[in-house]
Amino acid sequence: MPAYPENRTLNIADSLNALPAGSPVTEVARRLLDLFTGGDIAPGTRLPPERQLAATLEVGRSAVREALAALEILGIVDVRPGSGTYLRGSASDLLPQTLRWGLLIGDRNTAELIELRSGLEIYVARLAAARADASSVAALTTALEAMRASKDDFSAFAAADSRFHRALSEAAANGTIVDMLHVVRSLLQVYSDRAVHDTESVLTAIEEHDAILRAVAASDENAAAAAMATHMSTALLRLSGDAAG
Repeated sequence: MPAYPENRTLNIADSLNALPAGSPVTEVARRLLDLFTGGDIAPGTRLPPERQLAATLEVGRSAVREALAALEILGIVDVRPGSGTYLRGSASDLLPQTLRWGLLIGDRNTAELIELRSGLEIYVARLAAARADASSVAALTTALEAMRASKDDFSAFAAADSRFHRALSEAAANGTIVDMLHVVRSLLQVYSDRAVHDTESVLTAIEEHDAILRAVAASDENAAAAAMATHMSTALLRLSGDAAG
């Protein structure tokens, strides 16, 4: 693995010092993540030693050590005793982990997460309408049929609903958005599981998903976005109610 050259170490120092200072371990981890996802550090690069990072960040070595340990658990760095700490992947590879970390250690606001999911889902529907091929439409159709078949089994219905949205994300063919949606959906799972809990909600959801599918199959981007906006509006009312309850 390549060692960290002196000039790159200086660049790291400049980059870290330019980031806002904050409190202990989570803030150290956050600042390191900002650096790692900037795209300037190649995968496999050995990071400066803990003492140098601590001096650059103006924190204790224990805070750096704990932050690196947390980032190792997330799969972002590889700590090798007696060798050093290495960056595991590229900026794009690290995106799902860093998004999850950032959302989990922040002051999560469920209402804001719900709004974020709504905006992403609407844009995904628009992209899917522009990019979906025959296999994508078939996957959406299969998921919708599963929703119809399980309308009396709310748990199975929720699983089929999730498959529909995953198929839509795949049709959109934008890996970054897929990663972001995966993280947001995971954080909202406890509410999503409760979103449909009566027959009326199930029938409404089926109609809304059918409208999305028809728009995607017709390659009508505006109709797909509008159909998803309608679906998100009714779904968000239920989710917001559950979140407040």
